[in-house]
Amino acid sequence: MPRYRMSVEYDGTSYVGWQRQENGHSVQAALEGGVLSLTGERVSIRGAGRTDSGVHALGQVIHVDLSRQWAPYKLRNALNAHLMMAREKVSVLEVQAVGDDFDARFSAIRRHYLYRILNRPSPLALEANRAWWVPKDLDHEAMHAAAQMLVGHHDFTTFRSVHCQATSPVRTLDRLDVTRTGDLVEIRATAQSFLHNQIRSFAGTLKLAGDGKMTPEDVRAALEARDRKECGPVAPPEGLYFVKVDYPEGV
Repeated sequence: MPRYRMSVEYDGTSYVGWQRQENGHSVQAALEGGVLSLTGERVSIRGAGRTDSGVHALGQVIHVDLSRQWAPYKLRNALNAHLMMAREKVSVLEVQAVGDDFDARFSAIRRHYLYRILNRPSPLALEANRAWWVPKDLDHEAMHAAAQMLVGHHDFTTFRSVHCQATSPVRTLDRLDVTRTGDLVEIRATAQSFLHNQIRSFAGTLKLAGDGKMTPEDVRAALEARDRKECGPVAPPEGLYFVKVDYPEGV
């Protein structure tokens, strides 16, 4: 069966998350429903990573097997038309025909995430559900210094959900940078893979560093404690974006 790789974006506000669930409508179910409406085929779509309820994506990558050949641009346009008719908040950005050895999840070598904080006294109107509103002034340079304590190969037990299903808490964090432009504080993270709630746990802890409640050394100590109780409050989902996925050259 022909396999297609797609890059998709979505507004996660109204979904229970990426993964198909019985307790509500998911992004995966929205895409599978779009394929069913378009082709009449019931398919199982695999994504490069799972996102929780309220989390957005700028470049989630999926793959799907269909029974017939499609010109990629026709498949993109037709699937988007069906998603729009269903009033889904999901858009297919790009479609490529790939070999059956491509797997959106297992072929990935790096995943990139962004966490957005709007740091200003006034509440959010246009950016509601798009960023975490923090009214107290944050020191982004202190946040960046604290973030560097987390870069590298570590046991991240402190920064993963108690419900995380990963077999090991050990991961290699390639990048964790904090920058500021006006009122917008951005946290950018890169790794081959992440633990459940790892980035939101980072963001909540770095926020404490930004308002002077933790030092970089405190963050290092929290990491080394390997104790969930040492983590700061988990940041809300609406600030988190799955930005893009890297694959080996030629894949």
